[in-house]
Amino acid sequence: MFFADTGWQRKLACYAPLPLRLIVGYGFMAHGYAKLMKGPDAFVAIVHAMGVPEPFFMAWLTILIELIGGFAVLLGAFVVPLSVPMAAVLLVAALTVHLPFGFTSIKLLAITPSGPQFGPPGTETDLLYLACLAALVMAGSGPWAADNAIAKRLQGTPKTSGSPASGACGGATTGVDAVAARAKSGSPDR
Repeated sequence: MFFADTGWQRKLACYAPLPLRLIVGYGFMAHGYAKLMKGPDAFVAIVHAMGVPEPFFMAWLTILIELIGGFAVLLGAFVVPLSVPMAAVLLVAALTVHLPFGFTSIKLLAITPSGPQFGPPGTETDLLYLACLAALVMAGSGPWAADNAIAKRLQGTPKTSGSPASGACGGATTGVDAVAARAKSGSPDR
C-alpha cells in the first residue's frame, strides 16, 4: 500500500525543487564565503598553480559566481541562466581538482585520537550538484521562488514548473500530471 499511488506524492511534487534550491544555494555560498575568509589571494594562487589563464580574474569570477549564484538559487531567482556559469565552475573543479581522486567524496583513512582523517574528495559531490542544477533547470524553481514573481511582473502571468497544467502548487507538478490535464481538457498531447 505504501508504494501505491495515493495522490500525496502528486500533491507534494511541486515542492521538490525547494530542498534542491536550499542545498545548492547554501553550498555554493559556503564555498564562496570560505574562499573569501581564507583570503582571495590564496585562491588566486591555487588557480594560478592549476595553469588557468588570468588567475586573478578567474579566481574572483569563481568567488562571485559561488556567492551571487548561490544566493540567487537559494531565492529561486534566475535559476536557469545562472545554472550555466555554476555548472562551469563545477565541471572545472571536477575535471581539474577531483577527477584524479576517483568518484567517492568521503575517503576515511583512519580514526585517530584527534578524530577521523579523510583523503582528498573525488567527483561525487560535483556530480550531485550538477544533477541538482539539471533538475532545477528541467523542473523549474518551484513555489516560493523569485522566478515566479519576476515572470509574473514581466509577462503578467506566473511561471509554472514546466507546463501550463495546474497542480496543487499553482503549476504542473509532474509531466504525467500535465499530460493528464491536457487529456482531461481535450487538448492534444503535444
